[in-house]
Amino acid sequence: IRDLGTTLSHLHVLWMACCGLSDLDGISSCSSLKELYIAYNSISDLSQLTWLDHLKVLDLEGNNIEDINQMQYLGLCCKLSHLTVAGNLICLKPNAESAEEPYYNYRAEVKKLIPHLEYLDEIPASQT
Repeated sequence: IRDLGTTLSHLHVLWMACCGLSDLDGISSCSSLKELYIAYNSISDLSQLTWLDHLKVLDLEGNNIEDINQMQYLGLCCKLSHLTVAGNLICLKPNAESAEEPYYNYRAEVKKLIPHLEYLDEIPASQT
């Protein structure tokens, strides 16, 4: 990913779905990104995304995000308005070690961690 960012410094949209990504090392070099589509990979650590100041749309569907606290990193992306996380373990329970909780609501938890989010899984984020 780092090679893309250093070569294509004005890249605004990046599609890397279904390509076997296991981490996002080097994504910070793509500092102009506004839309990032990385669905159906093996990503579990979102900390590298904090450097993407212009990111508005992020598709993380079907990855390995197992801890709801990973959403804190996305809370630092102040322009993030559209997020997709369906198909990740965090939609079922807050972390890999916890048992499924009948009253757990991932939408409400994500909204707490990313208050400026407008759409979550293509539904207005205000609808929990």
